[in-house]
Amino acid sequence: MSFSFGRLFRISVFGESHGLGVGVVVDGCPAGLNIDESCIQAELDRRKAKNSEASTQRREGDRVRILSGVFNGTTTGSPICMFVFNEDVRSDYYELIRFRPRPGHADYVAHVKYGGFNDFRGGGTFSGRITVGMVAAGAVALKLLSRYGIKVVAHTVNIGGIWAENHELNNVDHLEKLIEVSPVGCADLKASNEMLELIRKASELGETVGGVAEVIAVNVPPGVGEPLFDTLEGDLAKAFFAIPGVKGVEFGVGFKAASMFGSQYNDQFSVINGKVVTNSNNSGGIQGGISNGMPIVCRVAFRPPASIKIPQKTVDLRNYQEVELMLSGRFDTCIIPRALPVLRSMAAVVLTDHLMISQKIPRVLK
Repeated sequence: MSFSFGRLFRISVFGESHGLGVGVVVDGCPAGLNIDESCIQAELDRRKAKNSEASTQRREGDRVRILSGVFNGTTTGSPICMFVFNEDVRSDYYELIRFRPRPGHADYVAHVKYGGFNDFRGGGTFSGRITVGMVAAGAVALKLLSRYGIKVVAHTVNIGGIWAENHELNNVDHLEKLIEVSPVGCADLKASNEMLELIRKASELGETVGGVAEVIAVNVPPGVGEPLFDTLEGDLAKAFFAIPGVKGVEFGVGFKAASMFGSQYNDQFSVINGKVVTNSNNSGGIQGGISNGMPIVCRVAFRPPASIKIPQKTVDLRNYQEVELMLSGRFDTCIIPRALPVLRSMAAVVLTDHLMISQKIPRVLK
């Protein structure tokens, strides 16, 4: 089992969906960073549902408590422990289906791997609830990155096959404002309305929908990444795959590169204001596993949420008999809008860790 990630800036998430609470320990954060609970809370509030039609009816306050590592509003250099109590928990239903794994969920594989000792309520540690700790850790990382002018943005580009129009990557501040207006976090407001209508229809049918989110990081200096096996894109992909529901990650033009000529794909170099830049960004800001100074651009594909209100076949693990399962409860129709701050946070955690490894962020801030 591994619930920890990172090398110098290391996070360890803990808790279960229906347990006492969820949280994270951040080890290795430099001393001297000004931060308090309000900074963490602001990021956790981003994770809350904007639109009830898209998200679960479970309503958690997600009020964070910093238990250690911060004194007088400043990080001390010791581990930062942050905790959020679970408040809106209803577990009786999961007792009824304990031995009937839900299709698409991790119920069956968790039962096999952990010998039936896993917490099955609401998916336990496999629930999206565990991402609370990721966002709390990301809040620390984002605050640290902001000292160096680095900004990370995540937005929705596709829900259920509805694609947003192209956007301007160089103006992430404007992009962020458009994202805030949209209930699904999409900068193309026409597509946003279409996405929301699709989610409504899926919900009425008892169905769910997936899609694609894009993560952009600007002002990351060149030279960050540790080839061969600890590349920047490799660690970003690993971090994203830890988020429940993620099934694919691509950088720059991604899989489209397989259909291009080399002359079309190669990012040619120029000099602007004494700085080396590329005329295109097909590589997504990373070459050879190392940042090249251009915006880091990656897209993350999410499957539809597994909980649907349509009869499905499963197996009763007590007698290995096939049975029909009809789920009831509080489910997300589409998880992408709520996943955006999680993607942003995990990208920030990876970038912080790599910047510290590259000695671009010191252990003590001045």
